[in-house]
Amino acid sequence: MNSHDLSHNTHQEPERKAARIMVVDDERANLILMDRLLRTEGYSNLALVQDPREVIATYHQAPTDLILLDIKMPHMNGFEVMEQFAALNDPLVPPILVLTAQHSRDYMLRALSNGARDFIGKPFDRAEVLARVRNMLDVQLAHRMTHDQKDMLAQLVHERTDEIRRTRLQVVQRLGRASEYRDNETGCHILRMSHISALLAQHVGWDRDQCERMLHASPMHDVGKIGIPDQILLKPGKLTPDEWEIMKTHATIGADILSGDDSDLLLMAREIALTHHEKWDGSGYPNGLAGHDIPMTGRICALADVFDALTSWRPYKKAWAVDDALDFIRNGAGQHFDPDLTELFFSLVPDILAIRERFPEPIPEAD
Repeated sequence: MNSHDLSHNTHQEPERKAARIMVVDDERANLILMDRLLRTEGYSNLALVQDPREVIATYHQAPTDLILLDIKMPHMNGFEVMEQFAALNDPLVPPILVLTAQHSRDYMLRALSNGARDFIGKPFDRAEVLARVRNMLDVQLAHRMTHDQKDMLAQLVHERTDEIRRTRLQVVQRLGRASEYRDNETGCHILRMSHISALLAQHVGWDRDQCERMLHASPMHDVGKIGIPDQILLKPGKLTPDEWEIMKTHATIGADILSGDDSDLLLMAREIALTHHEKWDGSGYPNGLAGHDIPMTGRICALADVFDALTSWRPYKKAWAVDDALDFIRNGAGQHFDPDLTELFFSLVPDILAIRERFPEPIPEAD
């Protein structure tokens, strides 16, 4: 034995002696004999089972590392006990060492094919039993350690993935706040628009994860305004044709800012930034998409954004009355907006107005 093996065995010794061993035998004398043998060797975590019908219940009481099993028993023989263990589909089911007075080759082969790892006939040699117990425990403890490490690694991957998701979400939220500051908005528009978008997505039939992505991606719809000069973005009056052309570039600027990442969140955010100003009849920008060529994300956000923008106060306009804004939406169905989506929007007006009440926009005080 080399020094590495010696060190390994020494390190394994305390863990091996603390391993839980279940002994199953209908003869009480055999249980007492095995108990004394194992305790003399230093094994103290023992479960002695005389009635094989109690094996599975005993197994579920605590993690078990090895089972010493008799074959010929009343009520339930050892083969039936092994079948019960096989039915558990437990990745850490302990190895089974069969100890039996049945010496026939058929018994041995049947035991091994039913899941037993080893087979010793009675009367047995004590030194042989202890050697088999030691070797089988070493293998099982190594298997348990590998399984635990796999679980730890899976948990670590989950935590790191969740951390990356949270980090991306924070980046997106901060970009949204940056665009709000540039556009002289309070941030309430972003909240209302994103919740209305998520509400529409839910009733379109999207699943929970998709709706959550919509909630967090839609605030990015105007992030491209970061790249629009102040004299155009904050101009109180009507834009000239040239200024309007520059303003329209915020859609492609936003898509460019959000490009280069393959996460579902940022892919959706980029799609929204690029397409939320497209119109159903093809007269929108930047690419003149029409009908179903416009992604559903863009069609949803167009409705949510326009309705809330119309009913919100801005330095260059007063807030529209809700009824006037709804008339505008209704008249835009089939031209500006997806007609089916517009019909859905109107079925949700009470919920949409409830969102407006949840996130009210403060009216600035008069000078």
